[in-house]
Amino acid sequence: MTGAVITIAIILILVGGSTAGVISYFRLQRHRADAVAMAHYRRLAEQSTAQLELLQDRLSLIDGRLKEIENLLRSVG
Repeated sequence: MTGAVITIAIILILVGGSTAGVISYFRLQRHRADAVAMAHYRRLAEQSTAQLELLQDRLSLIDGRLKEIENLLRSVG
């Protein structure tokens, strides 16, 4: 009877350890996939910020030119 209990306990420990190892492995894989996705989103956010700054600079330039044209039209009219 004691031998059977010990055998069952050892088998349960081995199965539990194997299950924990497999679960940990898949959690690690999911975490790695999330990290790759986050790196992609971070890169996309940096590119968007750079494009926004470029757009703001261009709009400022256009605004300055528009003010010059308005002043020219006021001086003519």
